[in-house]
Amino acid sequence: MNDRGLSYNSRKALMVHIGETAGAEIADLLNNLLEEVEELRRTKVSITRIVPGQQPVQEFIEEPV
Repeated sequence: MNDRGLSYNSRKALMVHIGETAGAEIADLLNNLLEEVEELRRTKVSITRIVPGQQPVQEFIEEPV
């Protein structure tokens, strides 16, 4: 498990309170979502639209944290 994932205590608490199978499933889902978000942040590119004859439009793109 990576350093940004659920801690052992958080994973164990899920398993104790909602059951071992459901807790493990939710913990795995959260870790997979975290990995996907990190991958999207790493591969994000800025898009510059180039259309001849039109005024440029101010577009605010949120930078990753």
